[in-house]
Amino acid sequence: MNNNGEIYDLVILGGGPAGLSAGLYAMRAVLSTILVERATPGGQVAITKDVENYPGLDEITGLDLSDKLLQHAQSYGLEVIQDEAVSIDPGPDLHSVILGSGKILKAHAVIIATGGAPRKLGVPGESEFIGRGVSYCAKCDGFFFQDRVVTVVGGGDTAIEEALYLSKLASKVYLVHRRSGFRASKILQKRIHESSVELVLNSAVTQIYANEDGVHSIVVNELLTGEQRTIETEGVFIFVGLMPNNRIVPAGIILDSAGYAVTDEKCATRIPGIYIAGDLKTKFAKQIVVAAAEGCTAALAAADYIDQKKNIMGIFDTRSRVIKPQSVSPEDLRTGPQASITGDPTH
Repeated sequence: MNNNGEIYDLVILGGGPAGLSAGLYAMRAVLSTILVERATPGGQVAITKDVENYPGLDEITGLDLSDKLLQHAQSYGLEVIQDEAVSIDPGPDLHSVILGSGKILKAHAVIIATGGAPRKLGVPGESEFIGRGVSYCAKCDGFFFQDRVVTVVGGGDTAIEEALYLSKLASKVYLVHRRSGFRASKILQKRIHESSVELVLNSAVTQIYANEDGVHSIVVNELLTGEQRTIETEGVFIFVGLMPNNRIVPAGIILDSAGYAVTDEKCATRIPGIYIAGDLKTKFAKQIVVAAAEGCTAALAAADYIDQKKNIMGIFDTRSRVIKPQSVSPEDLRTGPQASITGDPTH
């Protein structure tokens, strides 16, 4: 990190697929760039067991995909630091990003790719027993529930994927979903119906009970009949979507009713030089490939914005449009994500 008052072209907040993709394209556009990630690069992908739908990869673990995205961006010299963005102070010339460490980063453009955090059920016993049987990550905590009874709550791709994963570890897995059908992809629906997982449909968890040893049961309300059922379970894994991490989104940027940021087709917000990509942004499909594409879009749009800004300011720009790191072969450049690059980074 620079400590001498130098100004960055671009600051990227968030190290998930959107942020890392933005970092890759920013470095290929030769923007002085720094990426800030408060935890482990990879975001939600890093805690996903298997990824089967990333184009060009038949199957890869989420951690391996995260590593590849990070290594690819860093092969072009991307600077990555572990810190947390506390706030963003937009300016007429430069934007300031205040970090938890007290450092202040100044840049011509900022890409916010902070994604989302697991949505909670909001039922009694949930918050109290996190880490004592309540979890939002099967890959992280599944090991502790080998040969035990667990319950998964949710009906999307993640819920089904994690239920299938836990079925290989636990002695019994329940899957509780408030509807009669699943939102998950058809192939995952087929797998769950063919699995040993017991489906508890048209039902909602209303209470989680625990003692000094941890969770021991849940109460489920059958929505069609109103009847209540108690399920003995030692683990409750909750996957009911994400809440957007919009805490640092500056005032003036439009958020929809659910708290997701609204942008144009360039991922640009109403504040010049501030872009939003990934799961923090409104979209139809929350997929890894979509987040990566938005990171690319935001970085190329930021590069174009910075060029125009510097031209107006009369700053001579000597940046070459394509750089070739030693760790990347000519074949990589021909077949990589920006293989058609010419003199204009937006092509």
